Amino acid sequence: MSKHDDKLFRLVTAIVAASVLLVVVGIAATLIQGSWLSLRQFGFSFWRTRTWDPVAGQFGALPFIWGTLYSSLLALLLSTPVALGIAVFLAELSPRLLRQPLIFLTELLAAIPSIVYGLWGIFVLVPVVRSLEAATPEWLRRVPLFSGPPLGVGMLAAALILAVMITPFSAAVAREILRAVPTSQREAAYALGATRWEAIRLALYYGRTGIIGAVMLGLGRALGETIAVTMVIGNNPQVSASLFAPQYTMAAVIANEFTEAADDLYLHALVEIGLVLFLITIVVNALSRLLLWRVADKPVAVAPSAAAPVAAAA
Repeated sequence: MSKHDDKLFRLVTAIVAASVLLVVVGIAATLIQGSWLSLRQFGFSFWRTRTWDPVAGQFGALPFIWGTLYSSLLALLLSTPVALGIAVFLAELSPRLLRQPLIFLTELLAAIPSIVYGLWGIFVLVPVVRSLEAATPEWLRRVPLFSGPPLGVGMLAAALILAVMITPFSAAVAREILRAVPTSQREAAYALGATRWEAIRLALYYGRTGIIGAVMLGLGRALGETIAVTMVIGNNPQVSASLFAPQYTMAAVIANEFTEAADDLYLHALVEIGLVLFLITIVVNALSRLLLWRVADKPVAVAPSAAAPVAAAA
């Protein structure tokens, strides 16, 4: 390859890389322009106001911010142990005969369209959640976390369906991370007398950076999920800690009300919610990147329980 071809190749790849930045800046500029009336009228009070009344021209995004973060973090809390369990089983413990079918089914769950999850949520998950809520003891209902009528639709149903949706993504990435851990790490652990569980713990610790990235990938999917959540969350703009209460998310309100925006201020308020979601996504990804850098900077150390055989041998 000549010097001219090399320079041309570097220029083309630089342009392609710069196009990503241009797309992000273009999206931000479009959202700011489309929400300018709302930004000018409400300012930062839009972020902390609970009232959403299109008839009176009062708009506040706090119920939608709360619903988005609450449902996403709750789904992450529910899905992470399951995803790690699937990844560990497929990478470390599964018999060869079962491994490929299980990998195929896990990847198939990730490919199912959101609307299909939503239909399954309405016809299967919501009745199950309603039965669970109806069976909740009266003394437990006095706790704010479990207060409210047993409707079935609400935060719990949304968190459960989100957990089901993001588990395949986190599990698939975590499985590949565990497979990428050098075999020498496991062999060294076994040679020093570690049990299988201790060897798996070392593999998890060795691949902790990638596993955290897998979890953050699931969180990013949960933050932006629209259709399935819209169908089961109840779509009520309120700030509540109750798992049984119908609530709302930013993506859901945009999908539900964008075509109903009769005036410019209403439309700009919905676009500003999109801007808020865009900024929250950037902040979450930046924080996850900082977390990955901090974890990656720490040296890989042998866990105390796995190091015990070494001390005994010494």
